[in-house]
Amino acid sequence: MSKIRSLEEAVSRVQDGQTVASVGVIGWITPDELLRGLGDRYEREGAPRNLTFYFPCGTGDAMEIGGMDRVAKKGLMQRIVSGSYINPVHPRTGERPKLMQLIKQDAIEAYSWPIGASMHWLREVARKSPGYLTKIGLGSYIDPDQDGGKLTSLAKEDLVEKVSFRGEDYLFYRSWPIHHCFIRASSSDEFGNLSFEDEGLMSSALALALATKACGGRVVAQVTRQVDRYSRPAGMVRIPGDFVDDVVIVPEQVMVTDTPHDSRYLSPADLQLDTLPKIPFGADKIIGRRAYMEVPKHTLTILGFGASSDMPLVMVEDGVLNEHTMHEYRFTTEHGSYGGVVMTGWQFSANMWPEALIDGVTQFDAIDGGLCRCTALAFAEFDSAGNVNVSKFGAANPGAGGFIDIAHNASKLIFTGTFTAGGLSVSAQDGALRIDKEGKNKKLVSRVGHITYPVCSGVAQRNQEAMVITERAVFAVREDGLELIEIAPGVDLQRDVIDQMEFKPRISAALKTMDAWIFKDECPVPAL
Repeated sequence: MSKIRSLEEAVSRVQDGQTVASVGVIGWITPDELLRGLGDRYEREGAPRNLTFYFPCGTGDAMEIGGMDRVAKKGLMQRIVSGSYINPVHPRTGERPKLMQLIKQDAIEAYSWPIGASMHWLREVARKSPGYLTKIGLGSYIDPDQDGGKLTSLAKEDLVEKVSFRGEDYLFYRSWPIHHCFIRASSSDEFGNLSFEDEGLMSSALALALATKACGGRVVAQVTRQVDRYSRPAGMVRIPGDFVDDVVIVPEQVMVTDTPHDSRYLSPADLQLDTLPKIPFGADKIIGRRAYMEVPKHTLTILGFGASSDMPLVMVEDGVLNEHTMHEYRFTTEHGSYGGVVMTGWQFSANMWPEALIDGVTQFDAIDGGLCRCTALAFAEFDSAGNVNVSKFGAANPGAGGFIDIAHNASKLIFTGTFTAGGLSVSAQDGALRIDKEGKNKKLVSRVGHITYPVCSGVAQRNQEAMVITERAVFAVREDGLELIEIAPGVDLQRDVIDQMEFKPRISAALKTMDAWIFKDECPVPAL
C-alpha cells in the first residue's frame, strides 16, 4: 500500500496534548509545508490544542521559510523545547518572529536546550532509556543552579535535573514520548524509503524518526518527488521506509533561504571560488583576518554562527584559502558538513563544495569526543569572570545552538565579535583603525546576562587555550579573567578600549600592536 498522502491527511492525526517534533537548520531541510499545514488546520478547526513542540535546532528563517513560526500560535502551542531559536527582524515588516513574540509575552512554556543535548536526547528516547546524562553544560544556563534552560515564567517544570553519579555532578535530561515527527528529504518511493540527494544537510532526521517510532508515534516526511521503488542504490536511502508512515510530495520546496537550488552545496566538483560573495571592508572583515591567523592547518576546526563564519570567505578573498590550500584547512560546522567553504548568514550550516556529510547526531559524537580541536565562535557578551554569553541578551533569546558542546570540548577557543554593538561604524586609513561611530552597547561587561559557557573554568580545569578577537583589541583568556595582549593601530587605549568596557582587564607587559595589513581593504597577506 502506498504511503503517499495529501497534506491535510498527513497532519490530521495530531491530537490535543500530544508532542510534535520536527527539525530544520535555519532554512535547511525544513519541512515547512507540514508545519504550515498543521498551523492552518488549527486556524480552521481550533484543533489540535495544547501541543508540545520539540525542535533539536532552530527551524525555518521566520520569513519565507516560516518553520517553527508556522505553529507559533497561542492555543496550538503550549510548550516548546528547542536547541536554538530564530530571532531576526523581518526585513519588510520590521517584526520579530511570531514565536519570539510569544516568548516575550510569556504566553507559552519555552525551554532552551543546547543542540548537542537535544540531538543526543533523541538517541536515548529511541532506545527507551530513562534519559540523557552528560557533564556538558554544568555551570551554564542549562544547569538547574542557573535557570535550567527556562525562557519564560510559565516554564515551571524541571526538564533537566542535576544529579550525582559515582560522586560527580551530571545533568540529566529525562525522556518523554514523541507522538509525531515531521521531517524532510529529497525523494521517496511508495514505501517511504527516503534519500537526501538534493539536501546540503541531514541533521537529526533519522534520529527523530527512530525516537518517534520507538514511542509508537507516526513519522511524516515532506519530499520533492516520488521515485520508483528499487530505483536507487541502497546507499542513497538514508531512512528506510520501515520507519516512515506518511509521505507528502511538495515539488517546489527550496534548498535554503534565497536559494531554490545550488549544486555547490552537494559536491566538491567544479570548485569556483570566484563565485563566492565578498565581505565588505569593515569590522567583520578585520575580525575575520585576525581570527584566521589563529587557525592551525591540518586541524579539524569547527565554526559557529555569526562573526566567526565570515572567516572562510575572508580567507578566500585574501587568497589564503584557494584551490591549492583547500585541503590544508579542515572546516566543519555543528551540522556535519566537512571540507570546502563554510558559508555565513542565512546559508550558514552547510559548506560549499563539501567532501563529506554526516548526520547531526553523529556530528555531536565527534564534537563531544573532542575531535574538533579548534573552534571559532561568536560572542554577544564576555564578562570579568570569564563567562561568555550568546544565548540570551537584549531583545534576543536565540539559545545556545551547538555552542556549549563545541566550547566545552575543543582545545583551542577563538571568540570573535565587535567590541561594542548597536550602531558601531569603523573605517581604516593607512593601516590604522578609525572608530567613526561607537556602538551604544558594551559587550565586555561586568556580568553577563546568561552564562552560555564559563570559559575561565575550562582554561583552569581542562587546560583550554582561549582568546577574544575584536576589531580593535585581542585578549587572552587566563584562569582569572581577560588579559589585553594586542591593540589596533590608531586607537586610544583608554578612550577606545578601557572606557568601552565595564571592567578593567589585565594589560600585558608585552602589549603588541595588531598588524597594519589587517586594516587595509586590498592587503598583501603575509605567508601564514
